[in-house]
Amino acid sequence: MKRKIPPFMEIYKSLIKIPTISSTNKSIDQSNKNFIDLLSNYLSDLKFSIKIDQIPNTNKFNMLACMGTGCGGLLLSGHSDTVDFDENTWTKDPFILTESNNKFYGLGTVDMKGFFACILEVLSSINKKKIKKPIYILSTANEETDMSGAKYFIESNIIQPDCIIIGEPTSLELINAHKGHVSYSIEVIGRTGHSSNPDDGINSIEIMHHIIEYLIDFKKYLKKKYQHKKFSIPYPTVNLSSIHGGDAINRICSLCTLNFEIRPIPGLTLTQIEILIQEKLQSIILKWSSRIVIKKLFSAVPAFECSHKNNTLKKIETLCKLNSKTVNYCTEAPFFEKIAPTLILGPGSIAQAHQSDEYLDSFFIEPTKNILNKLLYQFCY
Repeated sequence: MKRKIPPFMEIYKSLIKIPTISSTNKSIDQSNKNFIDLLSNYLSDLKFSIKIDQIPNTNKFNMLACMGTGCGGLLLSGHSDTVDFDENTWTKDPFILTESNNKFYGLGTVDMKGFFACILEVLSSINKKKIKKPIYILSTANEETDMSGAKYFIESNIIQPDCIIIGEPTSLELINAHKGHVSYSIEVIGRTGHSSNPDDGINSIEIMHHIIEYLIDFKKYLKKKYQHKKFSIPYPTVNLSSIHGGDAINRICSLCTLNFEIRPIPGLTLTQIEILIQEKLQSIILKWSSRIVIKKLFSAVPAFECSHKNNTLKKIETLCKLNSKTVNYCTEAPFFEKIAPTLILGPGSIAQAHQSDEYLDSFFIEPTKNILNKLLYQFCY
């Protein structure tokens, strides 16, 4: 069948060429509009209908492309953004797709613009006249920061596919569950004074010392109470990430701040974590109620699991001859799971994501296209 879009390599190069960095640092954060427009043009040339939505209060955009009508079908999803990069540690231009030793180098090659290139290659050769259920292609914004693109898509969603595949780099292993992530900052406000008279002030480091004791007990509690044997680390983890306090050797410390993170397993919700933290720290919070401030850092991601009881999971395991697995990193899956059974399956290794000289091994390209063809024919024909 005659192609309506450029060849694979030309598309891949054009996707890598457009910077789409997401960052909490506003000075380097970039809009993804040019990327979304380019992807939309390719899909429009393939006769997809296009819907582009701006994420409220941002300069970022989601794109949903559709071919076919009716209920069900398949949604293939990926995020348009990349992380930032350190030009001093890259040996290649991050925005020029460079092929070397059967690897494709560039920022976003594996996380995750290569997935879109594979999708477009497959869509350019399918028999569009025989489609019986919709094919959806979704490109989201801000996955690398607050996942506001996925969250907004769910809020404004009007479709209900039979299955959603997120093409994160899983080395083409089928992922049906992952841990979540939530982070907190605890600030203890003391009262400064000269160190020669300890009673003249309130030492925030000493109060934080007791808080840390409670958090270590909380860490042990989670390990004992919650278990999920499918994970390589089968319990929720707590990491005390950083601590800062004090400014002079002869001054009572008036401010101490601790940052920590929790990675919950499926079965432990973000709400439960919130309640447990309040319970574990209740006594010290009551004692120093006006001097302890707890707040969330970044945007929390729930744990995710597509149950083995789900027929869609069983169907894809059989179709692709894969056994589903779990991972410890986060994706947009817990948000998409609200509208349809969701799985994670994509080309390249997660070990290359967020790395200098990021690359996609060419070994994954043909198997990815074969899997996408199988999925399309299973759910849309």
